[in-house]
Amino acid sequence: MSTVARQCPSYLALDLSEIRRRAEVAIASLERCVVCPRNCRVDRLKDQAKVCSTGRYARVSTSFPHFGEEDCLRGSNGSGTIFFSFCNLKCVFCQNHDTSQAGQGDELQPAELADRMLELQNQGCHNINLVTPEHVVPQVLEALPIAIERGLRLPIVYNTSAYDSLESLEWMDGIVDIYMPDFKIWSKESGIRYLKAKDYKDVACRIVREMHRQVGPLEIDAETGLARRGVLVRHLVMPGLLEESRRIFGFLHDEISPETYVNVMGQFRPEYKTDEYPEIHRCPTTDEMATARKLFRESGLSRIDERSAKRLFVFL
Repeated sequence: MSTVARQCPSYLALDLSEIRRRAEVAIASLERCVVCPRNCRVDRLKDQAKVCSTGRYARVSTSFPHFGEEDCLRGSNGSGTIFFSFCNLKCVFCQNHDTSQAGQGDELQPAELADRMLELQNQGCHNINLVTPEHVVPQVLEALPIAIERGLRLPIVYNTSAYDSLESLEWMDGIVDIYMPDFKIWSKESGIRYLKAKDYKDVACRIVREMHRQVGPLEIDAETGLARRGVLVRHLVMPGLLEESRRIFGFLHDEISPETYVNVMGQFRPEYKTDEYPEIHRCPTTDEMATARKLFRESGLSRIDERSAKRLFVFL
């Protein structure tokens, strides 16, 4: 195993019996699934699937040390990302649609998912970064005690679209060290048109509040520069939707915390189905990105991902 600085993950303060208890409850809930806000109520234990296209077991697209994440996650050895296949949103602009919509990847048994976590730890990664876990929280909980018994000691990053259920987050309370929600849009109209989820804003507000209740503002270790605990919000600036950005920044400042750490992302590019939505079938302009940063500051927020701030125009 590579020798790197490691923090003590939150889940080590929980008895394995408690994590197993939560896993049992979560897996049982798949019989009439309401694991995410879609509330499909299909029997995933019998491999019935609806919006998320996922049955009893999680499907994983890839897992590897990721060096493209925020500096405080990737460090020198990378963030140990596990990309789950499929998604409970239907974003028309998704840049990972081969994974999120087509479901590229392999179905893994709990022990196999635990193996992926341990492989990333053995490669020296600083954390286990669960990407798009909204629809597979029960399967993650099922695999986690196996990994812990085999020696997992990395903190957990919950990397989500912010379309989660409160129950799922309650199951993860005391297990997740760093929550990383991507707060995409604000208005109901945009949620319907671009995400196919009319309640996206209401759900995102609710779950970001819960995340902050659990772990608070992002804490970064002064010596290593690595995130230790807390909420890191991503916001992808979309062309023509600066009012959405303004409302999201205002919510984060007024209702979450002025200390909320935000990555204002300029990576939007026209992909997947954006040719059917001409108003967003382009990259944000330089002026739009500059205005987004101005709106961020005007909201009263100040903790912005500096690497992203310096590279806002890299895709323009």
